[in-house]
Amino acid sequence: MKKKYWFTLVITGIVSLFFSVSAFAANVFWEPLSYYNPSTWQKADGYSNGDMFNCTWRANNVNFTNDGKMKLSLTSSAYNKFDGGEYRSKNTYRYGLYEVNMKPAKNTGIVSSFFTYTGPANGTQWDEIDIEFLGKDTTKVQFNYYTNGVGGHEKVVDLGFDASSGFHTYAFDWQPGYIKWYVDGVLKHTATANIPKTPGQIMMNLWNGTGVDSWLGPYNGVNPLYAEYDWVKYTSN
Repeated sequence: MKKKYWFTLVITGIVSLFFSVSAFAANVFWEPLSYYNPSTWQKADGYSNGDMFNCTWRANNVNFTNDGKMKLSLTSSAYNKFDGGEYRSKNTYRYGLYEVNMKPAKNTGIVSSFFTYTGPANGTQWDEIDIEFLGKDTTKVQFNYYTNGVGGHEKVVDLGFDASSGFHTYAFDWQPGYIKWYVDGVLKHTATANIPKTPGQIMMNLWNGTGVDSWLGPYNGVNPLYAEYDWVKYTSN
């Protein structure tokens, strides 16, 4: 009886360890964005963020191309009505390195992005870390973050190339005491004050703005526009 009880404990321990490792491994992944993976990702559909977002998210605006890329589109279904695309992870992630290989859209009044986000809709405070391309000038990239809804940390960096003309790798390393942003492996900016701490979803979207012309420039209605994404990688601590 003692041997049987010990064996049960061992088996239980192995099973527990297996599930612990599996749960940890699920938070470390590389995702080739060559097909829709509904077990890991969601397509936003049928609603708008409001405020500065002048579009409705449509699942049909998230597509996958024959050459193995994800294409987010900005389209118009009727006069002065616009639809955008958003792809987001089902799981949330915390500290670690976030990387994306992408090519943003180019046009005044729009944003192509890669970021982490969580907020009241998820039952949490608003924490966010951003890599944003303003379509009015894709020779630059903007980094930003929010902690409990407090932002104002924008940093615009000259790239030395036009991001809309080819794929490059953009990343941020999120740690308890800092965020470091990289372009093609080169450190471009570091933040150390009031760093976010709440796990968030990995997000990618393409949208047009309204009422924020001083930031994005006026959107002129040009469509369709496309932002393309090759792969995403998350490496936990």
